[in-house]
Amino acid sequence: MGNASQVNDGEGGGSSASSLGSPAVTPPESGQPLTTNPEAAVQLRTRPHRLRTLLQIAVLLLVIGNGMMVWLQHDAIIDWVHSRNYDPPQEVVSLADRTTMTPYAKRLFYVNYPAIEDKDAFNNDCPDASHEVAVLGCYRGNRNGIYLYHVTDERLAGITEVTAAHEMLHQAYDRLSASERTHVNAMLQAYYKTLTDKNVADKLASYKKIEPDQMSNEMHSIFGTEVAHLPADLEAYYQRYFTDRDKVVGYRDKYVSAFSQRQQQIDDYDKQRDELKLKIDQAQNDLDTWEAKLKAQRDQMNALLAASRIDQYNAAVPGFNSQVAAYKAKVADTNELINQYNSLTDKRNALTAQEQELLKAQDSHASSANAE
Repeated sequence: MGNASQVNDGEGGGSSASSLGSPAVTPPESGQPLTTNPEAAVQLRTRPHRLRTLLQIAVLLLVIGNGMMVWLQHDAIIDWVHSRNYDPPQEVVSLADRTTMTPYAKRLFYVNYPAIEDKDAFNNDCPDASHEVAVLGCYRGNRNGIYLYHVTDERLAGITEVTAAHEMLHQAYDRLSASERTHVNAMLQAYYKTLTDKNVADKLASYKKIEPDQMSNEMHSIFGTEVAHLPADLEAYYQRYFTDRDKVVGYRDKYVSAFSQRQQQIDDYDKQRDELKLKIDQAQNDLDTWEAKLKAQRDQMNALLAASRIDQYNAAVPGFNSQVAAYKAKVADTNELINQYNSLTDKRNALTAQEQELLKAQDSHASSANAE
């Protein structure tokens, strides 16, 4: 028979080895912990509790941190979801590349599914009846579309590039935080007070009439694409959108020159015409006076002839004929001045017609220039 294990009676005494090699155990009295150190018992109970609390806090912080990261990156995430199945056409990619858009700017551009459209589709997507500014493109709101007018006239090469960058900057302005927008607006307003470019100033004046509450937004797009030299703070700001902003402004200068060169030539023709007009008017006055004198002289000679004063009549004929010849020469000179004036007018009106063609080529809503 096996040995029965012995049990302590609670008052002390020895112990025997338990069967099956179990370790010796001293049973506690009823209601007592296994240890005689109360603080150790508390420690045994509280350490797991503290670990659980720390773990819960760590998990909470992780969740909060991830939540904050998601919030800070929510636009990037939504952009990715919105564009994940979008494959930009090569002509759109080429626009982004030629205007040196940064990766961030390309994201803003592509998330709007840019479309280059002919007249009917463009006017449907970008309705405008203001006639104050040339409508070359439009931005329909955050991720809602960018539409660009398809300008085919080679004389306006570069205009689509500038329009693409302009509309992308509208999306960029929408993405600015409140504090960023306040800072950027202050930089824009400070430069606006020093603006000397007449073309840009005239364009902003037109926007002020039709969209006075969008002036800062328009300045943000116009300064970034049409002004060559900006203050250092604005130049640094625009670097987040362009790696070489000078190229964008270069496109602007190229197509603007199609108008400015013609307008300069028109101005030169007008100056020459004004000078010729003064000469022609003076010559006409001289001829009128001269003609009146010749008529009076002829009347006198006719009176001599009627009175049979033939010798006196004949004596007056050479001088009269000389005056008539000089008069005719003056008429010929004056007619040559008139021909020059008319030739300049034809050239001037031909350039004005070209300007009208360019205006129609760039936008169906543009006002036409008036030829004389």
